[in-house]
Amino acid sequence: MKTAAFIVPTGVGASIGGFAGDASRWARKLAKKYRLIVNPNVVNAACFSGITENMLYVEGYALDEFFKGNLTLIPSEKNKIGVIFDKSISKEVLNVHINTINAVQTVYDLDIIGYEITDSAVGVEFFVDKSGASMGNVRDLSTLKRAAQNLISKGAEAVAIVCHFPEEQGEDYANGIGVDPVGGVEAIISHYISKEFLIPCAHAPAFDDISITTDIVDKRCSAEYITPTFLPCILIGLNQAPKLAKAGGISINDIDFLIYPSNCLGGIPVLEMAKRNKKVFAVNENKTVLNVTKGFVSNCETVNTYEDILKIL
Repeated sequence: MKTAAFIVPTGVGASIGGFAGDASRWARKLAKKYRLIVNPNVVNAACFSGITENMLYVEGYALDEFFKGNLTLIPSEKNKIGVIFDKSISKEVLNVHINTINAVQTVYDLDIIGYEITDSAVGVEFFVDKSGASMGNVRDLSTLKRAAQNLISKGAEAVAIVCHFPEEQGEDYANGIGVDPVGGVEAIISHYISKEFLIPCAHAPAFDDISITTDIVDKRCSAEYITPTFLPCILIGLNQAPKLAKAGGISINDIDFLIYPSNCLGGIPVLEMAKRNKKVFAVNENKTVLNVTKGFVSNCETVNTYEDILKIL
């Protein structure tokens, strides 16, 4: 079976895939024909997940290293998952997340080996910069490293991270406008753990307000407004995340094509595909806050919609 990659970058306000699992419908259709590498942005949807058995769930740092040729992906099923919780999460919110772990473990038969609470507050801050992209800071990454090390020593093969976020996403996001403001700092967190331990990981935020809104929100982000926790989707994804290796398994040489939004083509996956003269499909209907088009990218075919790609293939 051929292998392809379907990526929607995090924190750039993608009109498809920049919300909550709203790119899943296209990824699921493609995964019927191809083994499909996806980043969490494509399939994560709070209490839901768009992932299928034919998808490889890969976080952003590992994706970049894979496309550079520095890492390979070894398909895996039923990974042993450890969960990190930020010390600053309140007891009440923590209990909701523990119940969530137990529920997901019961329903999906996941191998969750346990959780660690960080020895100090992680200190997450997030904001949207002048360009409109999602950004943020983390005051104490080392506490995440220590917690991850403890879980790995207990046998964890993948790590789910839940950090305390001081406020909700805001009305613009709920109305389907602009960027998810937490995406940028979430990427910092997951990139750090992936780089330190070469292990699959993903992040879900924990907010103080765990009430469920009765307001109607944009359907693209509605999955995040009917649940107090976003943890289920990352646990389901990490269950079948590929192992990260230096050799063996799937390499960049095995990728037949990459699918990407058409106006943010400056990312490492696109540039590395261009170096190798490999096919990139740039999708016009998926708009971001950036303006980097295909001018310098070789072997790039622009299509209007994701539906057009399905017709071509």
